[in-house]
Amino acid sequence: MLRHRSRFSGLLAIGVLVAYCALLPARAQVPQPAPGEIAGKVNKASKDYVIGPGDVLGIFVWQNPDLSQKAVPVRPDGRISTPLIPNIRAAGRTPSQLAHAIDQVLSQYIRSPRVTVIVKQALSVLSQVQVIGQVVHPESIPYHEGMKVLDVVLAAGGLTPYAAGNDAKLERVVDGKTLVLHVRLSNLINKGDLSQNLPVKPGDVLVVPESIF
Repeated sequence: MLRHRSRFSGLLAIGVLVAYCALLPARAQVPQPAPGEIAGKVNKASKDYVIGPGDVLGIFVWQNPDLSQKAVPVRPDGRISTPLIPNIRAAGRTPSQLAHAIDQVLSQYIRSPRVTVIVKQALSVLSQVQVIGQVVHPESIPYHEGMKVLDVVLAAGGLTPYAAGNDAKLERVVDGKTLVLHVRLSNLINKGDLSQNLPVKPGDVLVVPESIF
């Protein structure tokens, strides 16, 4: 008698659990993004970067792995070679502009190509801004559209205690000649003088000298 009662109680408990689960709302289905959408999100951060010689690019053609390339170097002449496109200009273009140009060429061979270009390694001097002297991290910084002097200084970690900020200068090569723009960085950083927040261009060099005590 006790054994049958125990078995009945167990079956009753299972039945109650099944009924409870049936009342729970169905799990929402999470839509899975297409491969092109994933690549687009990755590339968004570098959409304003200007490609230059020496950079290494990833070229991805959605649903066409034979046309995709994981590492395509930009040649010294500023061009790249990919399947079906032996010679196309990359230097001076942003990743989205280059992707559009490749789209147009590939549309002659495949229907509705979807191309994504990702900068895998930013190595081009022409696509960088260099900061040297009395900053925390003297380095080359990838250029992006709209970049200004303050962006460069912050990316380099700021000025050191020994920096002569108001004696800084921005060097730029124009038509083979070096143009020097004086920048009062201390006034910009400490006094908020935005007139000193000059726009920078690819290839610029920001020089921050040491104070003389």
